[in-house]
Amino acid sequence: MRKIGLAVILLLPSLCLMANAQRLPDNAAPDGYRITLAPNFEKDNFTGDETIQIRVLKPTANLVLNALDIEFQEATISAGGRTQTAKVSVDSVKQMATLSLAKPLAAGPATVHIRYTGILNDQLRGFYLSKANGRKYAVTQFEATDARRAFPSFDEPAYKATFDVTALVDKGDTAISNGKIISDTPGPIAGKHTIQFATTPRMSSYLVALAVGDFEYVEGSADGVPIRVWATPGKKAMAHYALEVAEQCMKYFNNYFGIKYPFEKLDLIGLPDFAAGAMENTAAITFRDALLLVNEKHAPNFAYKEIGAVISHEMAHQWFGDLVTMQWWDDIWLNEGFATWMESKPLEAWKPEWHMELDDVLDSGNTLNTDSLQNTRPIHQAADSPDQIEELFDGIAYGKAAAVLRMLEAYLGPEDFRAGVDAYQRAHA
Repeated sequence: MRKIGLAVILLLPSLCLMANAQRLPDNAAPDGYRITLAPNFEKDNFTGDETIQIRVLKPTANLVLNALDIEFQEATISAGGRTQTAKVSVDSVKQMATLSLAKPLAAGPATVHIRYTGILNDQLRGFYLSKANGRKYAVTQFEATDARRAFPSFDEPAYKATFDVTALVDKGDTAISNGKIISDTPGPIAGKHTIQFATTPRMSSYLVALAVGDFEYVEGSADGVPIRVWATPGKKAMAHYALEVAEQCMKYFNNYFGIKYPFEKLDLIGLPDFAAGAMENTAAITFRDALLLVNEKHAPNFAYKEIGAVISHEMAHQWFGDLVTMQWWDDIWLNEGFATWMESKPLEAWKPEWHMELDDVLDSGNTLNTDSLQNTRPIHQAADSPDQIEELFDGIAYGKAAAVLRMLEAYLGPEDFRAGVDAYQRAHA
């Protein structure tokens, strides 16, 4: 995720709350989700239908999922040839829902089915409302702990699973998600159509993405990977530069990393209302549209470099964060530090006149200033509650971690360090 700048970092809550036990119990784990979401722009809400294939790791009569602002309509769990209706109790403080059964589940496979409704909120988090051109859009922003606002889930990064996403949307609208569209059929309700996306690779819940509206796109490709840049109507003409950057970065990263781009396609989506600068959802990166789209007739020179750096940063995340993901948020520097370290390299190769190495020096200097403050923190910082996790997205996780990586790269030599990065990715993909 790309934060907008130091001002945003300084505005983050500086709460030092005692964390309640907000981690899920270790008695079950997900293998795959099948989720259908149907936004309703008249009521500003959505309905959801979800099936989770899980592994019960220990016999239990209680399954705990993360859920927030979700109203459960029905919850059942099937295992061993028996289907039980679960009693659901919600703890909004811990952002959890407990599904209790009359008869305990034995260790082994089980299927959870949930029907529910949720809110298309105005908080720029979870599944929320965005607005442009006098109409509404439904889009997602899940990092760090907001997938639970869109679907009950094991909303912790270590619980990787596959996702089969389906969207029921208004006629005339489209939808974009992590997978390619594999079917688009009318109905089942008049004035609606159903878009089904391909099964994703195993990934963390915070990387799931869905955007619904009358988006338009320009398209290209690099190394056989289809790339599209999406925008709301009236802005498509400003997407061509972003497409060129993405194509250049794709070629560079595929050459640099020992693992080629690990997903089937890449979508870059410009949104008018977006809390972060950009977000590295797997194969469906979302951006504040001012950091993706450019009017090439009037844009200042610095805008090209800034947009290029943001796109490069988020594309680097497809390897650092998406392919390889930290076990828990205390190691968010593994995502953000590596992506920040990497973002200048494709641009330096493509546009040497930009002298991206000077930007790296400036960033390191700014980081030294931040790290000299009395309330600085170590790169690795414990965090349990959502508030504590949010505080980790600061200049230390991004800038200091990147500066340390540059130092190690200079000490070891670029090729030895590159070999180490490849070994790290292969070991933890």
